[in-house]
Amino acid sequence: MPAPSEKALRHWFVTGASGGLGRHLTEHALRNGDRVTATVRRPAALEDLRETYGDRLTVEILDLTRPADVDKVVGRTLRSGPVDIVVNNAGYAVVGAAEEMTVEQIRDQIEVLLLAPMVITRAFLPPMREQGGGRIIQISSVGGQVGIPTHSSYHAGKWGLEGFTESVSREVCDFNIHLTLVEPGATRTGFASALQYTTETTVYRDNAVGQTRHYLETADESVFTGDPAKLAAAIYDTTRHPSPPLRLTLGSDTYSAIHAALTERLTALETQKDLAESVAFTH
Repeated sequence: MPAPSEKALRHWFVTGASGGLGRHLTEHALRNGDRVTATVRRPAALEDLRETYGDRLTVEILDLTRPADVDKVVGRTLRSGPVDIVVNNAGYAVVGAAEEMTVEQIRDQIEVLLLAPMVITRAFLPPMREQGGGRIIQISSVGGQVGIPTHSSYHAGKWGLEGFTESVSREVCDFNIHLTLVEPGATRTGFASALQYTTETTVYRDNAVGQTRHYLETADESVFTGDPAKLAAAIYDTTRHPSPPLRLTLGSDTYSAIHAALTERLTALETQKDLAESVAFTH
């Protein structure tokens, strides 16, 4: 495949690129003439893309639960040249009641979904400031705005990522660094088949936890409406926009769920207006 012109080439850093949305984003960026450093856990996961795109694709093995490894990979990537777009995509979910989860499961969720993106984001901010700008894409979820039973640790990570990203976006906007939270819904990426389950306890079997768990265990991904290739194209387009949105909601199911959740929150907030104002000092 012919090399793109230097003017068109941008450098992406994408985590969790072995499959799903990460792979689609990697392939879309390469197809459009960009260069990608993609992190995976399986060395051969992107061999076909490497054969097609040659040295425009660099593959790094990375376990996001090992902060020291994150530092090494980011350091090597930056030594190879400026990075224009960072995509924190890697993730998974532990399913079960909060009290069924082990401390190790909770810790791993927070490390992968929140701590690793924070570490990676912080590592790329100084060079982006020095080069005059950049883009950081945080792959959140409908679960970054809407809570369901069985996903408490997953929500803790994603809601934390949303708060972190919103704060940092206001810190660095003067440096032409833009952060965008992507909130997909049910997408055919194989995510459901990679879910990890707690050891079920009988007390939760017949309530909302058990019902949600059963649905996920038996779900057919063909009912998921999100097309990962279209999601990748929509995300790519935001990186070409001079003023990208802070949040990018993708999927009709996502839009409906988040709209309902925000409406419910706003309604509840409005009922507390008088009480909120009543606790001020009386002058």
